[in-house]
Amino acid sequence: MVGLAVDYLTRFMSGASPQEAFEISLRGASNLGEDALAAKLLAEVKGLEDSSITNAIKLTRFDVYYRAGLGYKPVSEIKPDQATIQNVRTMVERSLHFFEVYGPKLLDGFTFEGGYTDTVSKGAGDLTTADTLWDFKVSKAKVKKEYTLQLLMYWRMGLHSVHPEFQSIKYLGIYNPRLN
Repeated sequence: MVGLAVDYLTRFMSGASPQEAFEISLRGASNLGEDALAAKLLAEVKGLEDSSITNAIKLTRFDVYYRAGLGYKPVSEIKPDQATIQNVRTMVERSLHFFEVYGPKLLDGFTFEGGYTDTVSKGAGDLTTADTLWDFKVSKAKVKKEYTLQLLMYWRMGLHSVHPEFQSIKYLGIYNPRLN
């Protein structure tokens, strides 16, 4: 949930509407019939103050139900502590600085229509800049070969997708705001 909260808050703070940034969370809430609760939480996501971060973390809990259809834990049971809230804030601030250095973003939170195959029929990328496909990983672990394979597959699917921005991609990059 922390990784998703960092991802979605970063998208929101860098210009996406709250509905765009938390789209998967809202879909999961809808699948559960919790649209009203999700809308209430989303209305309280306004920036990087404690209450916004807490509500963002709660909202991301709905993602599990959308992606896997199971494992739902009521958001009322989610109570991030002060250290978690501060860590999310720090990682979002690092991510926003990353965009100042490497941005601007061209595509953000995209899918690969036209690029899927019988073998790979889903997946969503994080972002592209002028010449780079970026994947954000919020993890304590070092980069794994699975991450690089995923990024390479996203690039290949992107080349066959409806997104012309992939034709100018020269580099693949992974950024981890936890490790900065």
